[in-house]
Amino acid sequence: MKTMFLAFTVLTVLGIAITMMKLEGRVRSAALLGLSVWLIYVGSLSYFGVIADTKHTLPGPAFIMIPVVLFAVLFLTRSKAAARIALIIPVSLLLGAQVFRVIVEIFLHHLAGMGLLPRMMTFEGANFDIVTGLSAPIVAWAYVTGRLSVNGAILWNIFGLFMLANIVIRAIMTTPGPLHQWVTEVPNLAIGIFPYSFIPGLMVPLALTLHILAIRSLRASSRV
Repeated sequence: MKTMFLAFTVLTVLGIAITMMKLEGRVRSAALLGLSVWLIYVGSLSYFGVIADTKHTLPGPAFIMIPVVLFAVLFLTRSKAAARIALIIPVSLLLGAQVFRVIVEIFLHHLAGMGLLPRMMTFEGANFDIVTGLSAPIVAWAYVTGRLSVNGAILWNIFGLFMLANIVIRAIMTTPGPLHQWVTEVPNLAIGIFPYSFIPGLMVPLALTLHILAIRSLRASSRV
């Protein structure tokens, strides 16, 4: 299981890196460097047990989620650099790439079967994120062929953000630590185990980034 997930993570990173090669010189270099530093940071946090340690004042997931939220608020939604990136990457790719979430959901299902996270966090429970992943290629096709309007595509992205927020909140509330508020059959242990920490540390930020860049790209196209 760990080997399969690590292989999926590597393939995901390669896909991100290949897409980043479409960017301009300095932006491309900064993006690749930032990705590398972030992967080392997240991997180190889980490998050395920082995320799983419940003795911290801050819950383990906060060491990942706080930087992700700051990145989204300060860079993705506001900066001109992010706006340029959104226009460089084809919107069909920004929409369709969300299909990767289907594979993430399959891994979550297996992790629940192993007793590493609650059933609530899977598509058999209260996690509906798989709907976003399954509909992503359809939405991308519909938009490109003119069957889906700009507003329709934006609404789908907003829906995807809500689905992402739903599972993130459930993950935090079921992880051992100061924010463990929801009692489930088993706690969310997977988040602190290497390499599964890349679910909140890579897969969640990737989904968030794709949604925000897609919305910025769609809004820009509607003003043309």
